[in-house]
Amino acid sequence: MEDKMPVFSLPFSWPVIDPKTVNNTRYAIHKRTGHYESYFLRANHPDRPLALWIRFTIFSPENKKTAIGEVWAIYFDGETGNHVCAKTEIPIEDCIFYSNELNITLGDAKLDENYSKGRAMTGDQIISWDIRYDSTEPPLFLLQRTMYDFPFPKAKTLVGKPFAKYSGTITINGIVHEIDQWIGSQNHNWGVKHSDHYAWGQVAGFDNYPETFFEVVTARLQYGPIWSPFMTIMVLRHGGKEYRLNSIPQSLRAKGSFGYFEWHFLSETPTEKIEGSITAERDQVVGLNYYNPPGGVKHCLNTKLGSCEIQLTDFTSSDQTPIIFKTDHRAAFEILTTDYNHGIPIRA
Repeated sequence: MEDKMPVFSLPFSWPVIDPKTVNNTRYAIHKRTGHYESYFLRANHPDRPLALWIRFTIFSPENKKTAIGEVWAIYFDGETGNHVCAKTEIPIEDCIFYSNELNITLGDAKLDENYSKGRAMTGDQIISWDIRYDSTEPPLFLLQRTMYDFPFPKAKTLVGKPFAKYSGTITINGIVHEIDQWIGSQNHNWGVKHSDHYAWGQVAGFDNYPETFFEVVTARLQYGPIWSPFMTIMVLRHGGKEYRLNSIPQSLRAKGSFGYFEWHFLSETPTEKIEGSITAERDQVVGLNYYNPPGGVKHCLNTKLGSCEIQLTDFTSSDQTPIIFKTDHRAAFEILTTDYNHGIPIRA
């Protein structure tokens, strides 16, 4: 992939993440600094407004010994509006993970580079799955590659397998649903704390450009009573080229603003401009509790049925006509917040 973006250089040498290690577990069981680490799978039906989200999490509170594993699952059904959500917590002694590969066992749930099987349960809501997935795409780095082992930002995220294809079954309260070539991604994030306030979005194939992949974040950080400005970074893969608007200076020049169900963003350099929006209807969103390693709980407003429209202008192209990308119900859209006035029921 080409990279014509100006690169933000650190004032000293810092290692660059190796694509072969993107799914290695970063958690060290004896550290007391606090840590969260999640691997999540997501996929959309090729045509219908149906989606799945499965998340394996290691959560270790700061300065405490009691770490846990979490297994999450949501089945989004945009046809009936009945989204089923479940979560199971597992003692850390029943969790197995490796620092040199993606091979996780949380209770009886398993995840590796190409396969996942497990079950999550909240009350009478039970989701189980048995799915295989694979991708021929290289990893996508939302951050600059020098930032993954750098202390800032405290939360890291990447896409281990863009355009992953999923097949198998997911069983919702006893009803088996076939998963046949659903399209999505496998993702990995970790850190000593969650970003204080953010919107995250991803599209694995637009309706009119099914081979285009897009990821974007708008976030701000809190230092005591002081909030940073909003920062927006994004990466777009289209037409054999990767547009990386993800340096720290560029994140501060970019614009991004969001509410509970609507988000607008714009980033421009001398060589390209990307602007767009991601939206969701209230009834497409599921509310979740996310524990934070330093303490407290944040609300995650989560949908995998959002709509997205973005516009790309490539100033280096002979044809600088803007390209418009659209999807009606294939956008992942999450908000993390401590504003609890959103009115979305917390399901897990």
